[in-house]
Amino acid sequence: MRIIFMGTPETAVPTLERLLQADHRIEAVITQPDRPVGRGRKWTPPPVKRAAAQHGLRVIQPEKINTDEVRALFETVAPDTVVVVAYGKILPPWLLRIPRRGCINVHFSLLPKYRGAAPVNWAIARGETETGVTTMLMDEGLDTGPILLQRRCWIGAEETAPELAERLARLGAELLIETLERWERGELTPQPQDETQASYAPRLTREDGCIDWSLRAVEISNRIRGFQPWPGAWTTLQGARLILWRAHPLPPHADGAALPGTISELAKDALVVTCGERTRLRVEELQLEGKRRLSARDFLNGTRLEVGLRLGDGES
Repeated sequence: MRIIFMGTPETAVPTLERLLQADHRIEAVITQPDRPVGRGRKWTPPPVKRAAAQHGLRVIQPEKINTDEVRALFETVAPDTVVVVAYGKILPPWLLRIPRRGCINVHFSLLPKYRGAAPVNWAIARGETETGVTTMLMDEGLDTGPILLQRRCWIGAEETAPELAERLARLGAELLIETLERWERGELTPQPQDETQASYAPRLTREDGCIDWSLRAVEISNRIRGFQPWPGAWTTLQGARLILWRAHPLPPHADGAALPGTISELAKDALVVTCGERTRLRVEELQLEGKRRLSARDFLNGTRLEVGLRLGDGES
């Protein structure tokens, strides 16, 4: 097939690579503009641009997708299909109508569950044990188009969002190739989504990461895994922002007097925090704002803490 590929982050790269391996013709790659990254604010190309450049592909980085110049490109190329993987912007109606075989999106959830920008993060944060990938024929809604194919997969008990996203990216790449082959042969009938089962995974904000210590320890642990690498699951310690990177829930404790967020135990390699319903969270890796990410052992060696200190006071 003659394809225009649209994608931006690292999770889109496996699909681009797999399309090339399958001898599809990539007429152009549309990706987001370079952005300043890190403390030095160095201008950095998105992963899809770097991958496309390695293969000598034509790369277009429009600041806005709904322009006359972009429209002229699509109308001139007239691709058989447009493949979209985490591009990052909603496509205008005129673009959806151009390709002969439509625009096909690889979405990292089992639609209609977790429509939106952050399906991997929210699936983990909300305690799901199963997820998957969906190939969908795009329409004008937000991840509302009819389903072509789906594949399920488990979520590991300690798996973080970046780890799960990497697995889903590979699974989605293979599913996309199967979808294109069967779609071109007329073997697939798009199936409408069940709107009664729809749920949403909105774009993450810094505030999403703020830990509510009244939640049960398992719920907080899920958020720690799900909100990586950004915004991180964070609280405050003596006025400074504290990100928790690795933690495990513990059973309820007989002594329920401590308020949620209170440090109830200091061990050599962990600190234990009281959570909602008298559950406890064993924190094993953390990072104070402006400092390095440390094991709890190293953190406690360099930080004076006491049992009874409450995390999260004065959060902002």
